[in-house]
Amino acid sequence: MPSTKGYLEFILEQLSGAGEVTCRAMMGEYLLYYRGKVIGGVYDDRFLVKRTPSAAALLPDAALEPPYEGAKPMLLVDCVENRACLKALLEAMEPELPEPKRRRA
Repeated sequence: MPSTKGYLEFILEQLSGAGEVTCRAMMGEYLLYYRGKVIGGVYDDRFLVKRTPSAAALLPDAALEPPYEGAKPMLLVDCVENRACLKALLEAMEPELPEPKRRRA
């Protein structure tokens, strides 16, 4: 089941205090970027983030769920109502994420 636009807008609003958050539609779901790096996405109206050491430390009780069948499990963010938690999560994850790949011209 694809994610709803309403849930995406809710998540983007909750993340707005963190700064530079963008999204890109991908086959009915949405990839989320923080400062140009992929942090996770909205899949089936669930906010999932990559499993980095800091994300695992900040979300110790988070369930591991695959975004879609056959994919690596990601952390289910359970503090979507808490903007301070979300901001801290993105800021802690950002240095651990790889730089975006450069596209050839």
